[in-house]
Amino acid sequence: MVARIFKTSKTAMQSGTGNADQWFLEFDQNDHKPIDQVMSWIGSTDTTSQIRLKFETKEEATQYARTNNLLFFIDVGSERRMNIRKNGYGDNFDYNRKRPWTH
Repeated sequence: MVARIFKTSKTAMQSGTGNADQWFLEFDQNDHKPIDQVMSWIGSTDTTSQIRLKFETKEEATQYARTNNLLFFIDVGSERRMNIRKNGYGDNFDYNRKRPWTH
């Protein structure tokens, strides 16, 4: 069983980076999922696909995988930097503004 260690990315629906600095360990999912003939429910005997472990750092996640003799790979996604402008929208409401803000 192979585990994947990855870092979550910033969600596209929010402007903040909440929970984007955590590392996760997930197991590969088994592709075979039997379908019940009577109820047409999708079942699975692989309960490891439901496990998602959370770690603060990449080193903690790799150490956990090594101590439990898990095969793992580190999925390094594209990391995006924060785009903080020098004079952004928040500067309109700054107390130390040189000129008063007008509408």
